[in-house]
Amino acid sequence: MNDQILLDGLVKKNLLTREVGEKIFRDAQLLKKSSENLLYDRHLVDEVEIAKIKSQILGVPYKKFNLEEISEELLKIIPENTSRAYKVFPLQKTAEMLVMGMLWPDDTKAQEALKFIAKQERISLGVYLVTPSDLEYIWRRYSPYQDEVQTAIRSLNLRAEEIAGQKIIGLEESVSISEEAPIIKIVASTLKEAIEMKASDVHIEPQRSRLRIRFRIDGALKEVSSMPLQLHQPIISRVKVLSNLKIDETRVPQDGRFRSIVYGREIDYRVSTFPTPTGEKVAIRILDPSVGLKGLKELGLIGNSLEIIQKGIKKPYGMILITGPTGSGKTTTLYGIMQELNKEDVNIVSLEDPVEYFIDGLNQSQVRPEINYDFASGLRQIVRQDPDIIMVGEIRDRETAGLAIQAALTGHIVLSTLHTNNAIGVIPRLIDLRAEPFLLPSSLNLMLAQRLISRVCLDCRKAEKAPADLQVIIKKELESLPEKVKANLKFKEPYEIYHGQGCKTCQGKGIVGRVAIFEIFQMTPELAEIISSGFTEKNLSEEARRQGMVALRQDGILKALQGLVTIEEVFRETLEQN
Repeated sequence: MNDQILLDGLVKKNLLTREVGEKIFRDAQLLKKSSENLLYDRHLVDEVEIAKIKSQILGVPYKKFNLEEISEELLKIIPENTSRAYKVFPLQKTAEMLVMGMLWPDDTKAQEALKFIAKQERISLGVYLVTPSDLEYIWRRYSPYQDEVQTAIRSLNLRAEEIAGQKIIGLEESVSISEEAPIIKIVASTLKEAIEMKASDVHIEPQRSRLRIRFRIDGALKEVSSMPLQLHQPIISRVKVLSNLKIDETRVPQDGRFRSIVYGREIDYRVSTFPTPTGEKVAIRILDPSVGLKGLKELGLIGNSLEIIQKGIKKPYGMILITGPTGSGKTTTLYGIMQELNKEDVNIVSLEDPVEYFIDGLNQSQVRPEINYDFASGLRQIVRQDPDIIMVGEIRDRETAGLAIQAALTGHIVLSTLHTNNAIGVIPRLIDLRAEPFLLPSSLNLMLAQRLISRVCLDCRKAEKAPADLQVIIKKELESLPEKVKANLKFKEPYEIYHGQGCKTCQGKGIVGRVAIFEIFQMTPELAEIISSGFTEKNLSEEARRQGMVALRQDGILKALQGLVTIEEVFRETLEQN
């Protein structure tokens, strides 16, 4: 399918702007990928909307099927490697017809493969369009993780007493060495399952009587497997071999990294070992670009907030600072902004600790404090690299703050993060870092605060009337919104909130992924006057209200009323806003 035709169709339906469509087309040519794949990778358009446009262009029908009804017997018609290679799977089979789901129905090689299979089955062939999420669900059906792990464990022929707890041996009993193949299979299957489940971290943890494996999914840890403790050392050693760590060093923590290609895409893994009384614990951070790299809309920037950001990043210089606690998605937002700014005619240079995602077109550098290459020393070198845009992972000391301000004053866009509770806290924090107050109005552009909230599953969410006490809080917060925002509100009393009921899409959890809530504080002439005349927290808050800033809690409530998040989690994460 012609990339330009697909992008034009999305633009015509107002699902993409013309400018973004042109950028996607250029990036696709540069990266030698299809525009459709880039749209999926960057989460710029809902995949169902893409399928509807493709259906019109290709003349192939799209329909939402209940994939749970596909039997194991039906799946056996198409081998897993064929399904993954051609992005296809069986949907239905009758005596006369085999109905297939295809992500790319115009792929001639996939067509030939399916025609061959239909000829073998001696039936005709029918085709429907499917989405990447449909494929991922089916692929999980093909590769049940627990079965693979149990098969590998059985091949090791562990004795019952070894499985039940720590192995008890005589002093003169020889120690047998486990064969490598099953251990390699267990580690590979675990990492593959983590990617399938969109986990951000894998924890391999020795307990007193077993080895526990947990995944962090949507911010929460979930136990996915329990193994005999005897497998602990071989599994840890395998991970160390992959990440080039010292196998014989178990007394001190170690850090490493490795990369692999899984399902046709490059995945980075950051590995950290940590000694405990029961043995080494390993935490593996999974850096999957298709999950971690998101567009600004996908992050949760919508409406007025998105307009402010897009206007702010078009300014020729100034600092954009993002604040929030650890794990609130600050770095992900920085990457989202950098993707918006990433064009052929600008030089973007970043200092990161560590580099989480490698993005084509960016000049990314990892700081190494152990050799005195830190944010401050790196910033001194960056300005000699003819940058237009500078990203600094974090401003954490006086020297870095001063250099970042100077870079902004000398005509650069500077992106970075701080640790404060809210957006207005950026200014006093910079003053604490000995920044000169009179320099802030000229160097600061935007100040963002954010939190991550679990996203309600759109496939199984249900609306319900909010309890009476919540009705009062919601009404109070909506009434205090800026007039510009209130004018566009369509919510009526009694207010409705949403909760996921659990389905195959969310694996029974009622949530799928996370979305950020934001507040954005802008530098204005009025704010510049407040800073110059000696500010207080009170007059900073008054200026935020005058600007029409939507506070974190208010942004969360708006998203809850839209059915994107649960109101309860919004209140938990924004308690300090009261």
